[in-house]
Amino acid sequence: MAARKSFLLRIDPAIWAELERLAQADLRSVNAEIEFLLRDALARRGIRPHAAGSESGDDPGNAGA
Repeated sequence: MAARKSFLLRIDPAIWAELERLAQADLRSVNAEIEFLLRDALARRGIRPHAAGSESGDDPGNAGA
């Protein structure tokens, strides 16, 4: 598995609570939900980042969906 970039994110508690709710509904971790939302936002702008270490275009945070 390719290395992942770690960083500190300060976030409003109300936003965190909604991210937790969304993550639970989608059976993801909050981290995977944030990555999913960021990838979706980039895709809406026409940006497709290369998935490091992934041979397929599958979303790693969307397992089982």
